[in-house]
Amino acid sequence: MTAKEIKIPLFVIAPLIIIGILAFFTILSIAQSIIVPIIFATIIAIVIYPAVNWLTLKKINRIIAIVIVFFIAFLIIAAFGSLIVRQVQRVSESWPVLSEKFNTTITQNIADASVRYDIDPQKIQNWIASAKEQLIIRSKAAIGPTLAVLGGGLVILFLIPVYVFMFLFYQPLLHDFIFKLFNESKKEQVTKMVSQTKIVVQRYLIGLVFEFVIIAALNTAALLILGMEYAMLLGIIGALLNIIPYIGGVVSVAIYMLFALVTKSPEYMIYVLIAYSIIQFVDNNYIIPKIVASKVRINALVSIIVVIGGNALWGIPGMFLAIPLIAIVKLIFDNIEHLKPWGFLLGDTMPPIIKIPPILKKLNLK
Repeated sequence: MTAKEIKIPLFVIAPLIIIGILAFFTILSIAQSIIVPIIFATIIAIVIYPAVNWLTLKKINRIIAIVIVFFIAFLIIAAFGSLIVRQVQRVSESWPVLSEKFNTTITQNIADASVRYDIDPQKIQNWIASAKEQLIIRSKAAIGPTLAVLGGGLVILFLIPVYVFMFLFYQPLLHDFIFKLFNESKKEQVTKMVSQTKIVVQRYLIGLVFEFVIIAALNTAALLILGMEYAMLLGIIGALLNIIPYIGGVVSVAIYMLFALVTKSPEYMIYVLIAYSIIQFVDNNYIIPKIVASKVRINALVSIIVVIGGNALWGIPGMFLAIPLIAIVKLIFDNIEHLKPWGFLLGDTMPPIIKIPPILKKLNLK
């Protein structure tokens, strides 16, 4: 019996595959502090590479071109950060008033609930006091891990620009390295995959930026029409959360409704919910299909699963990275013949519904 005729049984292959997958995700989780900055930097480098390449084609030194692009990006980020800081300062200055309004609203709702449902107000007060005490205890316990996460986040924020600079500077070296990994016969396919990956990442993230701007403007406009305070800050926060598919929208509307309850009245919670539902309808049916989803064809089921999985694996950064990474995985699957069925499964192309032939209907065959 030759080596080609040897077949490994499925009960041997399946455990090996499962162990390999578990080992792979374990490594990703353990090496989060190394892998996440590199992935973020790679995506950012792919997005801003056309600007650097355009400057180098204008006979500008590569290092100077990268510095120019970095400086422009820094000015944009600084302007946006300054806007956010000013809005946050407004909220912090009004925080005592908001806290008092919140306590008053809670007290009034307790009184209404006790009358309507014949519940002793003291029981409700005791339950709220107990919940507050538990929240304080958990908050104190979470201070250490939170500081560790913030410290890690600052390290990541420092590392990402360094990685981006290095990736852009060594782009020709990395480009040639990828092609040297494959045989001459595979170079055309690799060229196609690399080119498509760049296009997908660039268009997807640019689409997200446009979606963010549009949603932030719509959120702010809707909140201003309703007379809500801090409309701009809430609009921007809602647009940022909206980037996280499905989950971000739920968190956004919860924040809006809470602010409506504190600063306005319970009726405004309904108005906010209606306004947000209209915005989400426009976003899901017009903005995403035209700007974002047309660049990355991933179905809703897969999107939800990978976002939740990204959060379980890497936390909030994983939620943001989930869709671009699964889009790249789908692209690879689509270009490898025996993996195309998996690429089809990740996509949003619905197969035609199989109609029952008339003869089967007459025979009542099921």
